[in-house]
Amino acid sequence: MSATIVLAAVLGGGVLLIARRIFSRGSSVKMLRYPSGTMGGKTVIITGANSGIGKATAAELLKLQARVIMACRDQQRAEEAAQEIRQEAGPDQGEVVIKLLDLASLKSVQNFCEEIIKEEPRIDVLINNAGIYQCPYTKTEEGFEMQFGVNHLGHFLLTHLLLDVLKKSAPSRIIVVSSKLYKYGEINFDDLNSEQSYNKAFAYSRSKLANLLFTCELAKRLEETGVTVNALTPGIVRTNLGRHVHISLLAKPLFHLASWAFFKSPLEGAQTSIYLACSPDVEGVQGKCFANCKEEDLLPKATDEEVARKLWDISEVMVGITK
Repeated sequence: MSATIVLAAVLGGGVLLIARRIFSRGSSVKMLRYPSGTMGGKTVIITGANSGIGKATAAELLKLQARVIMACRDQQRAEEAAQEIRQEAGPDQGEVVIKLLDLASLKSVQNFCEEIIKEEPRIDVLINNAGIYQCPYTKTEEGFEMQFGVNHLGHFLLTHLLLDVLKKSAPSRIIVVSSKLYKYGEINFDDLNSEQSYNKAFAYSRSKLANLLFTCELAKRLEETGVTVNALTPGIVRTNLGRHVHISLLAKPLFHLASWAFFKSPLEGAQTSIYLACSPDVEGVQGKCFANCKEEDLLPKATDEEVARKLWDISEVMVGITK
């Protein structure tokens, strides 16, 4: 194929994509509006808050006067992100606090939680947002497959260690960011570490299915505590989550045009996280999953109580929780 044909295809496709964005994207995502003091006096922890959906969520909650704790593994990137969202939030904003948290290290999770418990009298909202997507086969500090270790086990331990503070702060909320790609995942209890075989796409889907099963089981355990837990699927969002996905040099211009036309912006992708953190509509709602700020139906495998309970028990052993 000649360079002229390729260029024509890219330009032609670009025109169509831009037209579609102009004429059809405007009404596809409802942007939330809350009074400026909605989150005043409330403390929110957001994992992975230095980029993408997490950063957009932090910025919006800061505008609503929340005390936002950005839990990030890179100090410099977190500080840069904090400066940007402070500038964006305007004069009547809340407070930003940066705390180091590497979900690929259970020791880091423990250290983070020790600091939070010591320094923070309350936690009103915990948003388990951070994630890693389709990375090459690597292991966490404790030897777990990276996607399962970060996306599920790290957040599992984090939530467990902060539960007492969340209960004391009730009514409080836990929000778990999953993905519609959970549909392609399966929980193989004989190979949770992907040591027998590894498919990066399957491993991601499995970790996101684990997020939903965790939500299902945690909801049962939190009944009558005043703490709610709900999950969400944000849709396809333009973030750096796909940094491990390789796209050919020739296809990159078309991919970038397509992502601009069809993918949600980080702010659009953050709307359901913001909704679950702020809205009175979900006060007391427990164990559900939301998309575009509405409850969505899940496949039976994401709400299988027996599998959820077994995964919980195994996860406790994996992260070293002793009863």
